[in-house]
Amino acid sequence: MAKPSSISVRELPLFPLPEVVLFPERPMPLHIFEPRYKLMVNTILDGDKSFGMLLWDPVNGEPATIGCSAEITDFRRLADGRLNIMTVGRKRFRVLEYIQEKPYRVGLVEWIEDFQPETDLTALSEEVSQLLKDIAYLLAKLTDKTVELPENMPDAPVNLSFWVASNLYDLASEQQSLLELRDTSQRLRREVEILLASRNQLAARTALKDAVG
Repeated sequence: MAKPSSISVRELPLFPLPEVVLFPERPMPLHIFEPRYKLMVNTILDGDKSFGMLLWDPVNGEPATIGCSAEITDFRRLADGRLNIMTVGRKRFRVLEYIQEKPYRVGLVEWIEDFQPETDLTALSEEVSQLLKDIAYLLAKLTDKTVELPENMPDAPVNLSFWVASNLYDLASEQQSLLELRDTSQRLRREVEILLASRNQLAARTALKDAVG
């Protein structure tokens, strides 16, 4: 596989969070209350409004080495200095080294992208999309509620793979693994496995509901 066309390096303020994985082009609201991160946000609001989000591993007591940059698109200051901010994921990065530890971490990072696919991923993307439709249909039938996929769900394989990954709630370690993959087809294939398992479980529950009427 060919390498991405360009890889650049920059300094980036870093915000480690447990159980939260940000993906490119996905929105993420955040409530900022710790003094060091209030300082960080107030500082970057005067700059390019960008920082990096990393999944914090409480077991090892350290953040992941690969994360996603976040751009602040809106914010609201509260009376006591806390902030509510809306961010959007932009680009994935790898931490090369930490150049500042206090009051908040700043890392030297390099941007990373998926490799160019060697095969057409249309069929794989369509399989993922169909599984999502099946799951929405089964959820609606199981809950007797309307369940619809968003009209603006991405079509492009890379963006679709990030959209699916961002919606795997309560699976932070799985999300981190998907974030770190640089092969779009591998990410989509793993998501097919996850979605297929979910569809089968929902189908079984729906069949049971129909049987007991």
